[in-house]
Amino acid sequence: MDEKTQALLTRIAQALERLAPPARPEPDFSGARLYRHEPKADAFLPAPDYPLPLDLLVGVDGQKARFVENLTRFARGLPANHALLWGVRGTGKSSLAKAAFMAVAADHAGLTLIEVDRDEVAALPPLFDALRGRTERFVVLCDDLSFEDGAAAAKALKSALEGGVAGPPENVLFVATSNRRHLMPRDHQEGRGMIAAAEDAEEEVSVSDRFGLWIGFPPMDQPGYLEAVRAYAARFGLKTADLDGRALRWAQLRGSRSGRIAWQFIRDLAGELGVNLPG
Repeated sequence: MDEKTQALLTRIAQALERLAPPARPEPDFSGARLYRHEPKADAFLPAPDYPLPLDLLVGVDGQKARFVENLTRFARGLPANHALLWGVRGTGKSSLAKAAFMAVAADHAGLTLIEVDRDEVAALPPLFDALRGRTERFVVLCDDLSFEDGAAAAKALKSALEGGVAGPPENVLFVATSNRRHLMPRDHQEGRGMIAAAEDAEEEVSVSDRFGLWIGFPPMDQPGYLEAVRAYAARFGLKTADLDGRALRWAQLRGSRSGRIAWQFIRDLAGELGVNLPG
């Protein structure tokens, strides 16, 4: 081969290298246990450890035990089910998911949580593919999931959970929290024809069926609410006259009783007494 031909081939090879997209760097999950996925930037942003201890979540002992059992099986490489934590707002669904993860991750190296935004459900199939085959085991958490945009988001989630011809990734467990058991907005049929609305509903209900583990969080009654307040107060040594009465008046002003309302009351009381709390 003469020098001119060699030079031409070299220039062609260099031009092709410039045109080719750069190789996607492998994400590094060694710096944290919690990450937030940003699909537009194709990035995983590390987050600090969740500060609320699992034993601080009171009034949900049954839900806690069932979720931790499923998560521990997954962390050990045993069969486990994708989980849907559903129920009224403020009952501790998101807190339980994150606190349970921290408790299980403390005993299982390589367990990693990735939080995804509910508006980015369409990015789940490529995310699952990117995580497939890695040595880590991933809990992908979507908080307050619902299909406000109809069946398109439902189809994307179903595609991620089924995994196409390759099947679902063995090292990924999907966890969602929602105020609705079947993930559908209450105004689902507004502005839709009856047939289209029925088809969307069927698509969305079929996605909720992909969750093998459903854990319900019912509304908190007054005894449960006061039990939570007393447990928090005892844990942090918060003493005040008429604790129950103050807690009930706080809930009355908020118009509801829940674990979240109990914790907000305790934070207010702790601030009044000059006591620091986690989170």
